Order: sequence, then structure tokens, then C-alpha cells
Amino acid sequence: MEKFQNVTILDHPLIRHKVAILRSETTSTKEFRELVEEITMLMAYESFKDIPTKEILVKTPLEICTERAVVENSVAIIPVLRAGLGMVGGVHKLFPTAKVGHIGLYRDEETLEPKEYYLKLPDGIDKMTAVVLDPMLATGGSASAAIAAIKARGAKSIKLMSIIAAPQGVKTVAAAHPDVQIYVATLDRTLNDKGYILPGLGDAGDRMFGTK
Repeated sequence: MEKFQNVTILDHPLIRHKVAILRSETTSTKEFRELVEEITMLMAYESFKDIPTKEILVKTPLEICTERAVVENSVAIIPVLRAGLGMVGGVHKLFPTAKVGHIGLYRDEETLEPKEYYLKLPDGIDKMTAVVLDPMLATGGSASAAIAAIKARGAKSIKLMSIIAAPQGVKTVAAAHPDVQIYVATLDRTLNDKGYILPGLGDAGDRMFGTK
């Protein structure tokens, strides 16, 4: 695949182990949700390494020292409905005070283009790092449209986190939004004729919410 400066593939043994279980058709809905949350938490550790911090004074049992803490109200997580909802808990375990927005998109039957049907962002999004959560980056159309919509509402610092991606989707988003950092847990081979990632894991939303 073509190399992009704004794309990071998180090739970590723990992530790969959990992705392997996530893919299996025998993994239950409960296990699937738990794995998505765990993988997201591992991804967030790397993806959030450059979020804003400030110096604070901390009184230990022995003395006062200087440490660094994340700046309050500096992070907003924005899941793409509906599958992105399963990733929220993984981020919140590391950043429980992160604000949460939501974006919903559907595919127009005539143009096949993604259309926005819902968008709610935290106040002050222009001063935050907005992290878009979408577990499957297939064609990249929906993720690219979601990012464009968030930019249009004033967001200036944006990241995208996806668990499984196809080369086509990565290329689409990276080319359309070179200013957005893209973090992917694993890069798969290709898409099939229906737009599903291969080998993939099927429909993430259906498997997450038991609607398959």
C-alpha cells in the first residue's frame, strides 16, 4: 500500500492477539463488545500521546512534586453511529472526563454517497482534539464525510481511530484529510464486491449489538 505520513498501523502483539479473537465467527456478542473496548484502550495509549498537558503540583505522603496532567476539556471523542459506540468505553477508561459527541451517516441509494442525519458536538470543539471512532475503515467514504462534517463545525485538530481497515479506505481518508492522524490496529487485504473488508470480521455493528 502507498505510504502516507499521517497513517499509523499499531502492530502490537497484544492488539493482534485480541483482533484474532475478535475476527472469529464463534466469538459471542458479549466477548465481541469487551474485545472492541479492550483494543480501543490499547490503541488510545498510542493515539493520545500528543494530547495537551500541563504542569501541576502533587502532594505525596513525603513531599510536593511537579507532574504533568491532561488539560481539562481538551479531548472530545466522536463515535460514528452505530458501531463506533462500542469504542467509547475503551477511551473513557483512560480519559473518563473526555467529552462525547455523535455523528450518524447513511448511504444515499441513488448517489451511494454518505449523508449526515445526526451530528451533536461538545461546545468548544474548535479548542479540542476531536477523536473520531469507527471500528471498520472499509471504503473510507463514511469516515471521510464524518471528518469533513466535524471540520465544518470548527474542529481543527482531528484524529481517526479504526480497528480494522482496508487499503482502499486508508488511502481515501489519508488523501482527503492529510492533516488528520489515522490510527489503525490492523490493515487487511482488500474489499469484496459488497464493500466488506477481507478477511475482516463481518458487520461490526451487528456483531456488537447482537443483530446479526
